[in-house]
Amino acid sequence: MCPTLPFPKLYTTTSFGDFVYIHLLPSSKPISAFLDLSLKLLHHHHQSITMVLSKTASESDVSVHSTFASRYVRTSLPRFKMAENSIPKEAAYQIINDELMLDGNPRLNLASFVTTWMEPECDKLMMASINKNYVDMDEYPVTTELQNRCVNIIAHLFNAPLEESESAVGVGTVGSSEAIMLAGLAFKRKWQNKRRAEGKPIDNPNIVTGANVQVCWEKFARYFEVELKEVKLKEGYYVMDPEKAVEMVDENTICVAAILGSTLNGEFEDVKRVNDLLVEKNKETGWDTPIHVDAASGGFIAPFLYPELEWDFRLPLVKSINVSGHKYGLVYAGIGWVIWRNKEDLPEELIFHINYLGADQPTFTLNFSKGSSQVIAQYYQLIRLGFEGYRNVMENCRENMIVLKEGLEKTKRFNIVSKDEGVPLVAFSLRDNHRHDEFEISDLLRRFGWIVPAYTMPPDAQHVTVLRVVIREDFSRTLAERLVNDIQKVLHELDTLPSKLSSNVKAADGEDGKPAETRALESKKSDLEKTREITTIWRKFVTARKQKMNVVC
Repeated sequence: MCPTLPFPKLYTTTSFGDFVYIHLLPSSKPISAFLDLSLKLLHHHHQSITMVLSKTASESDVSVHSTFASRYVRTSLPRFKMAENSIPKEAAYQIINDELMLDGNPRLNLASFVTTWMEPECDKLMMASINKNYVDMDEYPVTTELQNRCVNIIAHLFNAPLEESESAVGVGTVGSSEAIMLAGLAFKRKWQNKRRAEGKPIDNPNIVTGANVQVCWEKFARYFEVELKEVKLKEGYYVMDPEKAVEMVDENTICVAAILGSTLNGEFEDVKRVNDLLVEKNKETGWDTPIHVDAASGGFIAPFLYPELEWDFRLPLVKSINVSGHKYGLVYAGIGWVIWRNKEDLPEELIFHINYLGADQPTFTLNFSKGSSQVIAQYYQLIRLGFEGYRNVMENCRENMIVLKEGLEKTKRFNIVSKDEGVPLVAFSLRDNHRHDEFEISDLLRRFGWIVPAYTMPPDAQHVTVLRVVIREDFSRTLAERLVNDIQKVLHELDTLPSKLSSNVKAADGEDGKPAETRALESKKSDLEKTREITTIWRKFVTARKQKMNVVC
């Protein structure tokens, strides 16, 4: 039996008779470490083993290859150009499937807020409607009706002031990014209309928000020429400060954007405090600066876990809210919603009316054609789960978050940056990151399949680095406990390794004071000598045991 070799990701082996061929992969450790290992193995295992060292060449980037497709296709496919000829459907499927196997496991992607699991019945509905164009309202009136039902259900969930028979004003979007673009455009146009009526300039609009906003707000500001005035953060306080935000409001402010569930640490910003301060400032100045709530992550959490929290249309200055259906709305990626308080908050001139699809259709979107699947899936979740079902899911997420948080606290190695009230996630940083930092933990956790992001905070807290684990519906208590165990293994491994800083210094200067170039030449010479020594020992082993029973690995 062949001895088990360490470093399983650094080599592959094949055997033939008395020979074991070890192929070093491109990611292998330096040759000297491997030669040391080989010597130890030969001295401790009395077997007839001959090892041939080789270096596997990386595949060309010019073509796409597939082992399973070889029975159908005899030539490689060009990677960046269309092939001249067709290939069998089985081959196309296998080629793509083979490449996709190298993607990460969505269930273990703890960086993402996006839903990665739905019930099989909903999957069937999505596949059955994947060929329906969502925008073709005349051809697919039922799909349009389901979208309108979703808008009204969400508007009532957010306490929109609607009369009994009054319809809500809102639209389905491709995630919260499009929703924020639409809401921002509505604010900008309303501000422009008011300024024109007063005979004032309209060339310098701005939005006040915290430095913790998602990048889509920066995109809106740049694409639509609106200044983004950001309230800087500080260590220990990683959301927008309401007092500082309202101080930054001026006559050109089209809205204050508050975040219900910061992507950095899941914390809810104090929307009510912003509203109260802004009411007073509007009275003093005569302005009517409104509020938009970016509830991408928290919009489907707060109503179920914190029903008494005032953040939505119960506050008079909140004029629009966006929410991501593909986050805690529990739908696969590609669906968001934006809801306006009433019709007056969405300027009519932004709504287009088209009739070339068969009937007059009002539309207010940045995108046009898109699939209907996510809208139908959202409606499925809303009627399937109901208020009770959503509350159960969110409570389970919160409980699993607490399990993970307590497990990390028991290690006594981390500071918890996230809050108990907010999006169910755990953001944490090392208490001592002088020897090893959070980025190293993130890298090493990938060995176990976990994708845990490490990132620095925005200004003025950019010196703080955190790791973040988002707790979704498919993240069970068992997975939480397993993650804690794997983090402990990573910490133990890091404790045995030299720090990055000391390694870099040693690599640059040399522990013995020798120049790096000299040490590199000596290392090469040493490797050559070790190779010769190993070859001599192998030959002796093979000759001495040639007549004995062969052992095949």
